[in-house]
Amino acid sequence: MERIFATYYIETPFAPEKAAMVLAGEQSSGTFVAVPGETEELKARFAARVEKVTFLETVNTPAIPGAESPTGQYHRALVEVSWSIENFGYNLPVMISTLQGNLYEIRQFTGLKLLSLEVPDSFAEHFEGPAFGIEGCRKLTQVYDRPLIGTIIKPSVGLSPEDTAATVKVLAEAGIDFVKDDELMGSTANSPFEKRVDAIMDVINRHADKTGKKVMYAFNISGDIDDMLRRYEKIVTSGGTCAMVSINSVGISGTKKICDQRVLAIHAHRNGWGMMTRHPLLGIEFTAYQKLWRLAGVDQLHVNGIQNKFWESDDSVVTSIEQCLKPMLGGYKVLPVVSSGQWGGQAPETYRRTQTLDLLYMAGGGIMAHPMGASAGVTALQQAWKAAVDGLSVEDAAKIYPEFAKSVEKFGKS
Repeated sequence: MERIFATYYIETPFAPEKAAMVLAGEQSSGTFVAVPGETEELKARFAARVEKVTFLETVNTPAIPGAESPTGQYHRALVEVSWSIENFGYNLPVMISTLQGNLYEIRQFTGLKLLSLEVPDSFAEHFEGPAFGIEGCRKLTQVYDRPLIGTIIKPSVGLSPEDTAATVKVLAEAGIDFVKDDELMGSTANSPFEKRVDAIMDVINRHADKTGKKVMYAFNISGDIDDMLRRYEKIVTSGGTCAMVSINSVGISGTKKICDQRVLAIHAHRNGWGMMTRHPLLGIEFTAYQKLWRLAGVDQLHVNGIQNKFWESDDSVVTSIEQCLKPMLGGYKVLPVVSSGQWGGQAPETYRRTQTLDLLYMAGGGIMAHPMGASAGVTALQQAWKAAVDGLSVEDAAKIYPEFAKSVEKFGKS
């Protein structure tokens, strides 16, 4: 029978092998004490297996509160555990409950993080993956030889539909590829969702009729499932091409329900991600996290950005981009969304570290706060990426491109 494999980084005051056995028992057929009915035959079929334990180090201070150590020492190790697919079939919520459920509560651990997971090939028969992915998003935006350049509507909340549409008009005329609602914008008192869609799509459709290029706008449909489906249909009937979902807020089932409609590209915003991964010994690594959402079917997924405004290191961002571009279940990929305090100055380093143009490169303030206006902000980002591919430094690019030079003056010391 096929099995799912997961690797954890653990810390425990006990022998790592014993702690791993507790994890395997708690997350499959066992509990804290032997119970009637847990026969050897049942365990052979349904009990999780500890496949491998690799000791790493011993420390004197626990990473998080938990069991006290009688010796004052805490042992760290990598633990690989596997489950028969019979335990949960192709039910993503139950699979996640198994991989990321009560094991975080187990007293035997003073640190536990899900690092990676591997699913069997049969998942390809049950999960279609993204409806659009990288190639589909490129086709929708007609961008093939560079990253998609995008921005976020700022101020995040407070603009009227008319104000937002006016901004989109400026951006569209400047050649923007992608615009999105901020994750804080849903349907506010002064910007009801339907009115915002009408105003923005009127601008986008007129621009498309005139130029042949349709800007991709990601409307934030996050909400109850019925509301999301209604808003999704509103975008479709209005001629839109994309919807945004705050995946951690909506959950795996709600997100998958939206992805299963397969008419709009789905922009997956991971706001709340920090609470899942910021602690080195608690939560989940992006390597495992991104696989869950790719199974749900998202087309675009946030990865933070080089030299970003948040806590995440450049190495972590590069790894996240690589993971999104790594083929999964028959070869599909997902478009990495680079954001967080981005402007053109990070483009050369982003390209040097990743050597890919398969990105949605988003700058909020980096476009909207450009000293020559938002239109020049779009041009500056396009110039930055041309310079990056041409191997130019930020300084050399600033000598050639005036809009980019103004970006350097504005943002270079931020």
